[in-house]
Amino acid sequence: MEYHVKQRKQQQQSLIPLVFMMPSPGKGHLIPMIEFSKKLTKNYDIGVTIIIPSNNPPTEAETTMLRHINHIFLRPVPLSGLPSTTKIELLISHTIHQSLPSIRQTLHSITSSSRHRVTAFVVDLFGTEAFDIASEFNIPSYIFFTSTSMFLSFFFHLPQWKATQCESNGSTELVQIPGCVPIHIKDLADGLKDDEILNVIIQHAKRFKLAQGIIENSFLDLEPGTIKELQKVKPGRPPVYPVGPLVNMVNDQTKMHGNNNDNACLRWLNEQPRGSVLFVCFGSGGTLSSAQIDELALGLEMSEQRFLWVIKNPNDKDSSGSFFNVNNILNDPLNFLPKGFVERTKRKGLVVPNWAPQAQVLAHESIGGFLTHCGWNSILESVVNGVPLIAWPLYAEQKMNAVLITRDMKVGLRPEIGEDGLVEREEIGSVVKRLMEGEEGKKLRYRMKELKEAAIEVVGENGSSTKQIEELALKWKKV
Repeated sequence: MEYHVKQRKQQQQSLIPLVFMMPSPGKGHLIPMIEFSKKLTKNYDIGVTIIIPSNNPPTEAETTMLRHINHIFLRPVPLSGLPSTTKIELLISHTIHQSLPSIRQTLHSITSSSRHRVTAFVVDLFGTEAFDIASEFNIPSYIFFTSTSMFLSFFFHLPQWKATQCESNGSTELVQIPGCVPIHIKDLADGLKDDEILNVIIQHAKRFKLAQGIIENSFLDLEPGTIKELQKVKPGRPPVYPVGPLVNMVNDQTKMHGNNNDNACLRWLNEQPRGSVLFVCFGSGGTLSSAQIDELALGLEMSEQRFLWVIKNPNDKDSSGSFFNVNNILNDPLNFLPKGFVERTKRKGLVVPNWAPQAQVLAHESIGGFLTHCGWNSILESVVNGVPLIAWPLYAEQKMNAVLITRDMKVGLRPEIGEDGLVEREEIGSVVKRLMEGEEGKKLRYRMKELKEAAIEVVGENGSSTKQIEELALKWKKV
């Protein structure tokens, strides 16, 4: 009997280790997980399968991103039964919850027939309900945290913060997150101000202690105080592995002059002076109102700076309006620009509808600044390319990210919002000019250059992030 048990164990250990990964819906959750997967499969002989919950059939962009990674798209979850006003955090949690039967079926199918042995199940911050399924199959669970270490630190203190808010009747204006600069309550993640969303997030946060570890897409030089605090050994807190920056690294040839002649915006960038162009993009989910598009256009014009602007159709009700909804390509976004704007700015600016290859754009030598919605992936892509920022947060935890990059990392400027809720054209023109021409911009550029060098070092052969990934890989190979 002992011989057969030992033999079976040896057979299992001879199988290739396989890690399951499951992002929440949204490119911002999927992209860093893909980059992490590439490192595991390339350097450590570990198989990876990404299982993807969603609300729609896969897009061409998603299938292209995943073409070199084993992946499974789960059955789409319809959102038709939910109110149109349902917030993004609840839509994501609903999608994961309704996908649990498909997740269980997928794990059962692969674990019962695979030539691999499944050694870890990695979910992102909204996927903790799947821990129970992983436990059924005796698979260790991990969290892949796709946001900042600041937000992760806050997650660990959410129940305590909520209790403090109740005791003070919400009068506490400054929030002190361990290891971070103080944050005004108005800059906390939007969902934390909604009781229903807050309760859902707290339920996820409480499950974090069930994880075997938390994989964090950041690195020590970027958030030193916070990461040092997170790595202190405390009861009920899993070990934290800072493995960032996990971004799509563009080769040196593209950095020099953008070698994709099939893309109009890269060809245009090739003709611009070095460091002269402001890239304006609000991510895959971010949308502006009609009035704000007008102000942004006229502000860019007033700045007299070169710009490349990725514009989408406006949404006057929801700043995350294109996160779950495919942008209406029947309407040309350029039709929503002020009359004559494109003609007046054609010598200094280029407006492209809906999409641009952001990684290649930020790596281009002509780019000198980035006006961003403050999504964490966009910030990290700016860091690895040394591009200073204008922080224009729209939804989710992006206001917290804006505080991080302007007051802690000190690599960005943040425009003031007017009394009417808009960032007005004069403010936009002033901030853009300060970043691209002023002394402030020079200081931010120098600081970003330091972080870029640190980012290159941590992902190098002996870098701290590489060592953290290696530690995880060795642990998973031993399971």
